[in-house]
Amino acid sequence: MTETTTQRDAIMFAMAGHVLFDGWSDLAFRAALDELGLSLGEGLRIYPKGPIDVLSRLADWADERMAEGMAKRDLERMRVRDKVAAGVRLRLEALAPYREAVRRGSLVLALPQNAALSCRHTYKTVDAIWRAAGDTSVDFNFYTKRGLLAAVYVPCVLYWLADESEDFADTWDFLNRRIADVLKIPGLKGKLERRLKSAPSPLRLLKNFTARSGRRYC
Repeated sequence: MTETTTQRDAIMFAMAGHVLFDGWSDLAFRAALDELGLSLGEGLRIYPKGPIDVLSRLADWADERMAEGMAKRDLERMRVRDKVAAGVRLRLEALAPYREAVRRGSLVLALPQNAALSCRHTYKTVDAIWRAAGDTSVDFNFYTKRGLLAAVYVPCVLYWLADESEDFADTWDFLNRRIADVLKIPGLKGKLERRLKSAPSPLRLLKNFTARSGRRYC
């Protein structure tokens, strides 16, 4: 791990604590830097866009923890639906200590000016979960799988943010029901294929945009 990576994550963790009081704001960003003995210039060198970049790093970090957890599972013995459920659960479990920071971050991403960033976050996460589950598709299935997982993942996050059950048991039940509901929809894949063949796919456009921009988001 490089020094920059260590500092990047140190700022992220420090800011997650200050977000509880000041939100994903410049004030929380400066407070985190002060806590670590870093100047504003040093902080902006690591996070050029300040708080919004730190929020994106938290999403990346959660994806990384999810992938590490999936790598320890015996995936060959698991059903596809169980792999996907495990990926979603591992990611949320990694974020559990920072749930209030995630809650406040979701409010920031809900702002109109951050709609594209929110979409990139979701796309990168569902893509990371499928890849961690061993998906190697490169055809139309690539897009349908990620679209279907987004329809599971986003509601699950919202449910998790409000869940007060012990160890988030209600969230895991909701996750399993959501996956089961998606799998029960008859002909959904065919309908998606027909519709997306006649209209631009948001996921495809997002992937193309990301490739052209040369940047990575979660």
